Amino acid sequence: MKMLTIVAGVLLVFMFVWERVDVVRVGYQIERLKTQKVLLERERDQLQVKFSALTAPERIAKVATEKLGLIPPQQGQVLMVHQQEETPIPVVPPIVQVRLARHDSTVRGNE
Repeated sequence: MKMLTIVAGVLLVFMFVWERVDVVRVGYQIERLKTQKVLLERERDQLQVKFSALTAPERIAKVATEKLGLIPPQQGQVLMVHQQEETPIPVVPPIVQVRLARHDSTVRGNE
């Protein structure tokens, strides 16, 4: 009985120490993840600024003219195409071949 009490006490101490070590380990992991989060947020902000700078209409116009040699279109080079009202296309039922006992005939789908 005395030996069982000693073993139980040692196990309780071991579990307590293991729990404390695990709490410290998880605490370090949380701090590392918080630091990583801050770094990723900073990188995201920098990328948003870079994206805004790269997609600014003034920059796009400058690159188009200076680097790509593009120029604005001259009068008459751009044609506006206006969409006309769509006319419905008649739906033709598929042709189905029906074999009857005495002869073959071809009929349209809903006939």
